[in-house]
Amino acid sequence: MLAVLFALLGAASNAMGTAFQRKAASTVPTGGGLRLLIALARQPAWLIGIAGVIGAAAFQALALVNGPLALVQPLFILELPFALLFAIPLLHRRLPRAGWWAVAGVVVGLGLVLGSAAPSGATHQAPMTRWVPVLVVCLGAVGCAIALARPGRPPLFRAAVLGSASAVSNALTAALLKSSAGALADHGFDAFLGAWQTYGFAVTGVGAILLLENALQAGPLAASQPALTIGDATVSLLLGVVLFDESVRTGWWLLPEAVGVGLIMWGVVRLTRVVPHIGELTH
Repeated sequence: MLAVLFALLGAASNAMGTAFQRKAASTVPTGGGLRLLIALARQPAWLIGIAGVIGAAAFQALALVNGPLALVQPLFILELPFALLFAIPLLHRRLPRAGWWAVAGVVVGLGLVLGSAAPSGATHQAPMTRWVPVLVVCLGAVGCAIALARPGRPPLFRAAVLGSASAVSNALTAALLKSSAGALADHGFDAFLGAWQTYGFAVTGVGAILLLENALQAGPLAASQPALTIGDATVSLLLGVVLFDESVRTGWWLLPEAVGVGLIMWGVVRLTRVVPHIGELTH
């Protein structure tokens, strides 16, 4: 399926971008807001990372045009295993056996979730009666997270909250991107430029990047990465159902789906504990 192929390419490109962004984030003074973004923009590694993110966005758009949001975005969970696999030859390190088991847990868990849920749906557009409450809830959640993660809070808490805010922003960006890419595919470039979603995903995408950089600086990866990984997939699935009438299996299928989610969470947590052994992708 084209959607799966493009999503996997997007996850790999995003993994490369994230690895370079983490390297850049470790070399600038701590801080937040636009000053952090300006400092990062002077770092070649950050620019390479942004190139990877742009490539990921292109693959993501192609995936979203060819498949449901509830299928495409969860596949980006594979970004973390891809990032580790990129780092191994780059840093001339070996991934411990526990790391390989964690990678297997993420892959098997994701396959179990998607195979059981079987997301389906081909709608690209949603009426404003759906967009307005979605925007209010998502942007409100991000605003509350930023307020809760003010300086002075414990680093673990700040990293988890900012990672969650970045996850919500990523999911909202993907939903907006799906609509604008659908307009491009169906009606051409003029429709793409005329769609408010085109400018919406540009704004929320920048916000998601800024929140990610702050989450990486706020506290340990073990706090921000699980929140980002699981949160993005969960919110995207909900947005696919609410906005685009996508469907997933329920009933007894919820049991293997829950098992799959458990495997993913276990694998992601284990991987974040393995990361220090390969230089945390930042050195």
